[in-house]
Amino acid sequence: MQHPKFFPASELILNPDGSVYHLNLLPENIAENIITVGDPDRVGQVSQYFDSIDFRKQKREFITHTGKFKGKPISVISTGMGTDNIEILMMELDALVNIDLVKRTEKKDKRKLNIIRIGTSGSLQNEIPLDSHLVSGNGIGFDNLMNFYDLSMDDQQLEITSLIQSKLGLSFRPYLAQASSRLINQFAFDMLKGNTVTCPGFYSPQGRALRLPLALPNLIENMKLFDYQGFKLTNFEMETAGYYALGKLLGHEVISLNAIIANRITNQFSSNPSEVIDGLIRKVLDRI
Repeated sequence: MQHPKFFPASELILNPDGSVYHLNLLPENIAENIITVGDPDRVGQVSQYFDSIDFRKQKREFITHTGKFKGKPISVISTGMGTDNIEILMMELDALVNIDLVKRTEKKDKRKLNIIRIGTSGSLQNEIPLDSHLVSGNGIGFDNLMNFYDLSMDDQQLEITSLIQSKLGLSFRPYLAQASSRLINQFAFDMLKGNTVTCPGFYSPQGRALRLPLALPNLIENMKLFDYQGFKLTNFEMETAGYYALGKLLGHEVISLNAIIANRITNQFSSNPSEVIDGLIRKVLDRI
C-alpha cells in the first residue's frame, strides 16, 4: 500500500492557526467558485453585489471576501500584480482543497476549483475596441515562472512559441497555456476571444520607456504584426499565462477575462475604466 505524500513544515508553511502561510486561509474560508482581482481595492467592488459576506481576511496584498450571490457560495480574492503572486495564490488555493493541512498529506480524491480572473488589459490590435470585454483563449508567458515547473506543450504550441521568440527577437522561448473551455462557454460565450501576452513588468516589458532605453524598441509593433495561421497576439497584462499554466498542472478550471481600457496601437485610454470593469464584474456574477 502506497502512503500519501507528506509535506514537511519547511515546504508547506502554515500559520499558528493552521492556515496557509500567505493567504492566511483555512479550507472552510473559500468557495468552489473564486473570482480573482489584482487590485485589493477591487475586492469590495465585487463583494458589494453579494447577498451576504460571511468571511473577511487580509494579509499583505491578499484580501479575501467569501459569501453568497443568489444563494451560491462565492469568494473574491485580490492577488497583487505579476505571476510570482499568482504562483503563491494558485499553490495555496490548491493546498486548501487537495492537502490535508492537519496531517500534511496529499488527499486521494482531488477537487477542482473554478477560478475566474477579472483584470484590466491593453489592446495590441486596432480592431479590438476600447472598453470591450475579452476572454484570453490562450496565455503566452514572457515571464520565467515555467522554467521552474514541468509544463508540457503540444507540437503546435511549441511551434507558435518558437515563432514568437524568433519574430520578436526574444532571448528566450515563451510558454503557452490554454483557458478552460468549460468556463469560456459559461462566462465568455459572447466576448471577444484573444491570445494574451503576460509580461514580467509594466514598463519596458510592455514597450514603455521613461528614463531607461528599451532593449526591444520594436516590441509593440512586432507583437501587433505577429500572425501564425490566424493566431494573433491581441492584448497584454501581467498574470494570465501563470494562471493557465498552473491551472493545467494542478487540475483546476481557470479563465482570464479582460477589460480593455487601453489601446497601445492607437494610443487611446478609456475615459471611464471603472465603469468598464464594473460591467465585467456584474456580467461574471450574473453567470456564476
